[in-house]
Amino acid sequence: MYLTIVISVLSLILLIAPNERYANLLTTNTWVSDYSTFMQAKNNTSSTNANVSIDFTSDAELNNWVIVNDTVMGGRSRARIAGDGEYLVFDGMLSLENNGGFASIRRVYNNPDWQSGTRMSIEVQGDGRDYQFRLRTNRFVDGVAYVASFSTQKGETSIIRFTESDFVPRFRGRLVSDAPPLQFDDIAQLGFMLADKKTGAFALKLKRIEQNATTL
Repeated sequence: MYLTIVISVLSLILLIAPNERYANLLTTNTWVSDYSTFMQAKNNTSSTNANVSIDFTSDAELNNWVIVNDTVMGGRSRARIAGDGEYLVFDGMLSLENNGGFASIRRVYNNPDWQSGTRMSIEVQGDGRDYQFRLRTNRFVDGVAYVASFSTQKGETSIIRFTESDFVPRFRGRLVSDAPPLQFDDIAQLGFMLADKKTGAFALKLKRIEQNATTL
């Protein structure tokens, strides 16, 4: 009976935490494992009926983010998540070795109540490279992502706005023609990826991700 209980508990853990086996991918942050840490992160996300905002003035927000690089398939790219009191810094080194070529971060915890029909905007400081803003409507590590690409200017801060129709459903780089249209209120994860096939150092600084009803 004891063995049966243990097996049942292990099965439940695998069902509710399918991403746990990817914990070895993380470098500067860890999975939120206790309630107090989770609540600290939650308090850094502000939301009203019409406005949602994520900022990075508190290091607690960094606990919501994880790193997923091409190392999951044998690649050699490296990435880091850090905070400076104003920005989340996503930086590292992109490598094409071993058929790799991407580095990414995702916000997987404490999903805000995004609203369909209202533009999303990001405020970023770039390095002159092209990045992807990626949204997912499930909690899985792999699967369809809704992707919108954007360009950056080195050292310049930009505010880039997106509508739902700006995002294209893709799976491992390929268009998924039968995926349903994106609705922002279905977002379960969001993230950023570099996959421009150019080796070398990169750095993207995120200041804010938000929705505001005044920017319809």
